[in-house]
Amino acid sequence: MINVTGISHIGVRVVDFYCSVSFYKELGFKVIRDDVEERVVVLKHASGVELNLLDSVNFDNDGRNVLMDETVRYPGFTHLALTVDNVYESAHTIRLLGYQITEGPVTFGDGSTSVFFRDPDSNVIELSQPLQKSKKQFDIPTENKESQS
Repeated sequence: MINVTGISHIGVRVVDFYCSVSFYKELGFKVIRDDVEERVVVLKHASGVELNLLDSVNFDNDGRNVLMDETVRYPGFTHLALTVDNVYESAHTIRLLGYQITEGPVTFGDGSTSVFFRDPDSNVIELSQPLQKSKKQFDIPTENKESQS
């Protein structure tokens, strides 16, 4: 078995480095490497998430994302999900930055709540807030052992 210890990075094909780098910087990412020879810009977030932006893209689909916008469902990675502390505050910030929330907030069966929006290349980004496990929700009253004797 291979001992996987985490995700190293996520590669995203982009049409325009400048536009995409600006977008991800607004989400808090910082450029840590810009390699003209390899045609990649590497960005990293303080949370540890790393993105590799690659410019080798074929953009002849009228701006539509082949994995998310077509009736036929092709195999492949469909979206980038980022964990946030507060999905409602994050959605407000996304709107202030001028981006449209395309879905949500939606709460899933596991109790997490998410919103979805698009990057400049129509890649879907999910901001997900895990279920808030407060002490009150999970405290199950138990009888005192002494009262059971």
